[in-house]
Amino acid sequence: METWLDLHMHTKYSMDGQFEPDDLMRQCAAAGLKAVAVTDHDSVRAVPDAKAEAARLGLDFLPGIEISCQYEGKNFHLLGYGIHAADPVFDAIEKDVYSQRRDISEKMLDAVESLGIVLDRPAIWKLCSSGVIASVHIARVALADPRNDNCPILKPYRPGGKRGAAPYVNFGWDICGQGGPAFVPMTFMDFARAVAIIHGHGGAAVLAHPGANMKQNRELTETLIALGLDGIEAYCSYHDEATSAFYRQIADEHGLLATLGSDYHGRAKPHIKLGTYDHPQPQAVWEGLTKKIKERHGEVYEI
Repeated sequence: METWLDLHMHTKYSMDGQFEPDDLMRQCAAAGLKAVAVTDHDSVRAVPDAKAEAARLGLDFLPGIEISCQYEGKNFHLLGYGIHAADPVFDAIEKDVYSQRRDISEKMLDAVESLGIVLDRPAIWKLCSSGVIASVHIARVALADPRNDNCPILKPYRPGGKRGAAPYVNFGWDICGQGGPAFVPMTFMDFARAVAIIHGHGGAAVLAHPGANMKQNRELTETLIALGLDGIEAYCSYHDEATSAFYRQIADEHGLLATLGSDYHGRAKPHIKLGTYDHPQPQAVWEGLTKKIKERHGEVYEI
């Protein structure tokens, strides 16, 4: 089992992240990782500090981003690797998305409370380093609040519950995610435009954790592939073996990269640990990804 590659992780610049960029790189080195990418939600602010610390530690590094986007009204996350992160377009993306997230933060809390869940709003806000509410922070505070001990909607997320293995993130997907009872909509950029921005700034575009967004859906995946994807995150913390195999097969059939990413956040997703997720061919993934980026004159930092 080779666990030295991780292409999906977050710093404090994500709405649900925790760590300073240099701290995250030190954790990567301590976990035995050799090649990494920092992929904050709609932000590239961590890239300069993470890149400098990665170089000091001897880690191969890709600047990255995880762009929130939509296809025909359905929300997706698109990973961009090797991008020219200093370009103003990425600052514009962050300002747009985080402005919307600030606007809906209190609405999210209202929506969750309307379900009968008691919330300590100051405690939730205290967890939010980026100034916007994230569903995982709502879950963490709500599940720890004794006033919710008998709340039926939270029962699946408690120890022994059917969604209790990863309670905070599962609460986010189920309750606050698209289609959930406390979902508050936002307007994200079109999926094809997100692909074009990544390609136009030297990067490779990879669909993040598709199993979490659409389970095993070949038809929709192939529709998204036609919009210019370079890869699919087949191996990740959200996929069981069957789902990884499903998306690996689709990637192979279409000549795409089947990448690996933990989606490490820290306290927001405590079940996810660095250096614990493996890929059957990590060297081939790294070489294929960096080759694609170099062909587009993107940024790759190898030791």
